[in-house]
Amino acid sequence: MNRVWKNKIIYLTFDDGPTPGITPWVLSLLKRYHCKATFFCLGKQAERYPKIIAQIQNDGHTLGIHGYEHLNGWKTSKKIYIENVHRAAQVVSSNLFRPPYGKITLTQWWQLRKHYRIVWWSYLSKDYLIEACNEKFYYQLLKHSCHKSIIVFHDTPKAAPFLTKYLETYLQWLTENKFVCLTI
Repeated sequence: MNRVWKNKIIYLTFDDGPTPGITPWVLSLLKRYHCKATFFCLGKQAERYPKIIAQIQNDGHTLGIHGYEHLNGWKTSKKIYIENVHRAAQVVSSNLFRPPYGKITLTQWWQLRKHYRIVWWSYLSKDYLIEACNEKFYYQLLKHSCHKSIIVFHDTPKAAPFLTKYLETYLQWLTENKFVCLTI
């Protein structure tokens, strides 16, 4: 417990998984660096890969809901959006919810906040962009990694090039700079 108070806290989050090959690799790196994270999972992915969901939980990480499908709240009716989140909650046992794309209407938010803690972020790594495998994106990540920051990564094929190039280096940097990675 003292370790947490002497060090800076950071919250690493991973959206859109679980994904075979990628999520287990991320979990192994997190374990190596004694980091905990929160995984905002899509219900359809969690349904397909329950063993990876179990591994996330067994490794001491936290699960969150990212919808059953990756719906944009600004382009989806309230009824369909709410049903999509509740359907995901039947697969992913959590009271945490992160809106896909960060896009949710006021009426959707008002309804969902009664059942879930809606979690935003401090910094979106943009690891899913092709051009993210550029040092500029990595240095922006470092710049925005502050005490109590919530950082978004993605455990998906689009993000894999960035993750394989920078995630371990980033975890080393966090360790060297006395950050403790906790779950939300």
